[in-house]
Amino acid sequence: TMDSEPTRTPQPGAGLTKGGSSLLPDGILGAKLGSHGKHYVCGSMAAFTNILVTFPIQKVLFRQQLHGVLVTEAVQQLQRDGLRNLYRGLLPPLLQKSTTVAIMFGLYEDFSRVLQNHGGGSGVPELVTRSFAAALAGTTEAILTPFERVQTLLQDHRHHARFNNTAHTFRTLVTEYGVRECYRGLVPILLRNGPSNVLFFGLRGPIKELLPEANNQAGHLVNDFVCGGVLGAALGIMFYPLNVVKARAQSQVGGAFQPCRKVLLTVWRERGGSVVMLFRGAHLNYHRSLISWGIINATYELLLKLL
Repeated sequence: TMDSEPTRTPQPGAGLTKGGSSLLPDGILGAKLGSHGKHYVCGSMAAFTNILVTFPIQKVLFRQQLHGVLVTEAVQQLQRDGLRNLYRGLLPPLLQKSTTVAIMFGLYEDFSRVLQNHGGGSGVPELVTRSFAAALAGTTEAILTPFERVQTLLQDHRHHARFNNTAHTFRTLVTEYGVRECYRGLVPILLRNGPSNVLFFGLRGPIKELLPEANNQAGHLVNDFVCGGVLGAALGIMFYPLNVVKARAQSQVGGAFQPCRKVLLTVWRERGGSVVMLFRGAHLNYHRSLISWGIINATYELLLKLL
């Protein structure tokens, strides 16, 4: 977090005592991981938990982004595909999200530390170094675009017959089209990641400050869930059109790479020049982001204290 909550945020391990003794042997796990490694581990485990819970919602949302259909039609499509296909495409987001969230939290902490060590003496405000660290972490995450690319293809029913699973999809893209094809949709991802990271880390502390003070572990868990959920949902709405552009760009296999602006215009025209239609699925995305980022933030903070 942007540490604007020194008085309110408990130190790792605070509140995890029972009858005066810690629930975990005194920092054994934390010591093994090192003071910096734990941010990566906690981020990864938080994302893993979230993906397992919210994957079916993500699938409904993807159909809405891709086809501009109503939620009932998207659910009916998934029912027609059958239960066997419901978790089809789970592995890429599981690998991608657990890695990207680990990078997001871990690199943010690492970059913040490095930048503050170098810029601390030069009078650069902490807000600036923290924002820059968040943007760098978000941009670095974009290296993992191929996972989002494969997830898109596996979720698109038009490609069910062509791509069998994660490994087969990667192999087909690389051998038939080259590595570059795996990075289709990179521009909207870059435009989304940097700014959304800056806002997420920048506002996490201030929002938690506004919530009622927590006096126990359950209270902190609820506050972290609300704080992460509200932020995630708001950012999800703000950057929704970029995700629509990404879904459309990545559902294409082969052919020319279309500029971000051109893809957006195409989708906009197809949907009758309606901004409302461009945001089709945004309400479901809002609820999914609320749950997802609530789970991620609360789990991350809890694990950080446990370690």
